[in-house]
Amino acid sequence: MRYFIIAGEASGDLHGSNLIKGIREMDKEAQIRCWGGDLMKEAGAELIRHYKEGAIMGFVEVVANLGKLAKNLQDCKNDIVKYNPDAVILIDYPGFNFRIAKFAKERGMRVFYYIAPKVWAWKEKRVHKLKKYVDRLFIIFPFEIEYFKKWGIDAIYRGNPLLDSVDNHSSSEESKEAFEQRCGIGSAEKTVALLAGSRRSEIKYLLPRMMQVAGRYPEYRFLMACAPSMEREFYEGIIGNKCSNIKLLFGETYSILRHSDAAIISSGTASLEAALIGVPQVVCYGGNEISYQIARSVVKLKYISLANLIMDKGLFKELIQHDCTPQKISAELDNLLGNSAYREKMLADYRDVRNILGGKGASAKVASAMIEELEKMMNKNQ
Repeated sequence: MRYFIIAGEASGDLHGSNLIKGIREMDKEAQIRCWGGDLMKEAGAELIRHYKEGAIMGFVEVVANLGKLAKNLQDCKNDIVKYNPDAVILIDYPGFNFRIAKFAKERGMRVFYYIAPKVWAWKEKRVHKLKKYVDRLFIIFPFEIEYFKKWGIDAIYRGNPLLDSVDNHSSSEESKEAFEQRCGIGSAEKTVALLAGSRRSEIKYLLPRMMQVAGRYPEYRFLMACAPSMEREFYEGIIGNKCSNIKLLFGETYSILRHSDAAIISSGTASLEAALIGVPQVVCYGGNEISYQIARSVVKLKYISLANLIMDKGLFKELIQHDCTPQKISAELDNLLGNSAYREKMLADYRDVRNILGGKGASAKVASAMIEELEKMMNKNQ
């Protein structure tokens, strides 16, 4: 069968790659075309457009790039029509993918949505678009089952794919000493992971604050997990020669988290990955003030981090916008590094997150469910 898969950011590329592996295992004749990233390409899909070409975050930033977004959207539509897939599979990235869902459905194509847009967080009216334009919805959080059911959507849950990504990664078998030698890292009393996000706007906001924190701990080593869509020169242009204890590493996110004593992380998938790996963390978020105020007015959640949302309690601190200061980040880092009881409580809560998300094999199970649903739909139309 022919599949057209769309992912718009690094996390979608990761989940998309694991999904592609599952599809190819279940459907030996699968032909897969994608708008995604390097991982999806490595998994066996034909990559047509890289997600980094359209990575834009924030209300103000989106408005400033409307022309570029419109062209990407039209190019994608043209590509789908030309390819004529048996199913269009959309991975998160709602601003773009909702438009593709409407386009594909109105042309009689089968539309699957993997990793549901967070309509339970904001823009809840978008759930009506899911009902109207999506044939099958595949979710990755157990609390979403009942949420979507109340809207008349029987979402399909087969576990969370991050468990597989974390546990099957090569870093799980590599010692700290081997990691340090491989990456040319010297010894340090403590190691702190820095994850500033995957988009230029959030990195420009968080990295200078992280630099000020690193300056307060000259004896510690700070490892920056650089976004795959960014260039080394971009980070070096911000850091310059101001922080000798920050080392830039690409393609080492899981290794960095696994071998760090604590982590300072932007909100997003990375915070859940840190919880599953088991590194104490503080989550930071901020950006354009206008974008922040708009988001604050429409997002009605107690937490912004996935692990905190899953457990419905604050497993770790979230320092948002005006609280995202070097002073407050440093104060929390002191707790993460020096307060053993504080650390142990956080790690115990992490184990509860793992238990709730379920076991391994989610990506393969989702791929199997997708193929099963697609075959049912195709047989019904014969």
